[in-house]
Amino acid sequence: MTPTAPAAADRAGRYAFAAVIVANLFLAVGPWMVRLADVGPVAAGFWRLALAVPFLAFLGIRASRGSAFPGWALITGIAVGGLFFAADLAAWHEGILRTRLANATLFGNFSSFLFAIYGFFLLRSLPTRVQAGAIGLAAAGTVLLLGGSYELSPQYLTGDLLAILAGLFYTFYLVAVDRARRSMAPMPVLAIATAAGALPILLFSIALGEQVIPGDWTPVILLSIGSQLIGQGLLVYAMGHLSPVVVGLGLLTQPVAAAAIGWLAYAETFGATDAVGALLIAGAMVLIRLPARSPSP
Repeated sequence: MTPTAPAAADRAGRYAFAAVIVANLFLAVGPWMVRLADVGPVAAGFWRLALAVPFLAFLGIRASRGSAFPGWALITGIAVGGLFFAADLAAWHEGILRTRLANATLFGNFSSFLFAIYGFFLLRSLPTRVQAGAIGLAAAGTVLLLGGSYELSPQYLTGDLLAILAGLFYTFYLVAVDRARRSMAPMPVLAIATAAGALPILLFSIALGEQVIPGDWTPVILLSIGSQLIGQGLLVYAMGHLSPVVVGLGLLTQPVAAAAIGWLAYAETFGATDAVGALLIAGAMVLIRLPARSPSP
């Protein structure tokens, strides 16, 4: 007996929530690789995209076989999303070097809440009690996790503004991907977005006078594999099966993992308050999944 479309979709999205968590664990390693790379911060963003393009193009073409042409309007929308993603990488990587890491993480991840709010506008509804509780826990956890180490200062103003700008750009990218994933497979979407952003970010890096060619290829290769192929690949897959509210809160796994990396790699402080913040974010992840476990009426 041939399975129905909803049943097939349920099976395809069985691992979507786990994919969001794993995606953000890989994405959290990205800033560490940017620090280790011997090229400019924007150039590191270029290599993240450029090295992934051939693999994503191959996977995207395979996934598109037998599918109807999605139309130039949709492809253009994805490409515009890719431009926003390139702008996000450029602003975020520059911001990392111009402010404290905690500031960049705190301000850059406000896209998590913006994308969740977009989800409520999309559904044309207010959050339920469970959703509101999850958002509240996530917000409190983020403040506890990063609030003790972030510092407002005129010295960091440029970096803080770049991180905020990056979060805004990333939200537009997520919206474009979310719309495309309603009718397209994940790999073609990611391939188009990645290819669209590669050349503009290279030109911007050259305009800034950055070193583009690395002496040590290891950090940029790991950045491309971990952040773009695995991290974004899993995230784009999950976005076809989860609501923007769940994906938005799932993005907050990233600052938790980044704090752990800072503690292990750079001996940055990770105290009791940070641990409580991480637990609150973990609690929000559990809470936001409760409605999905309830039987449908």
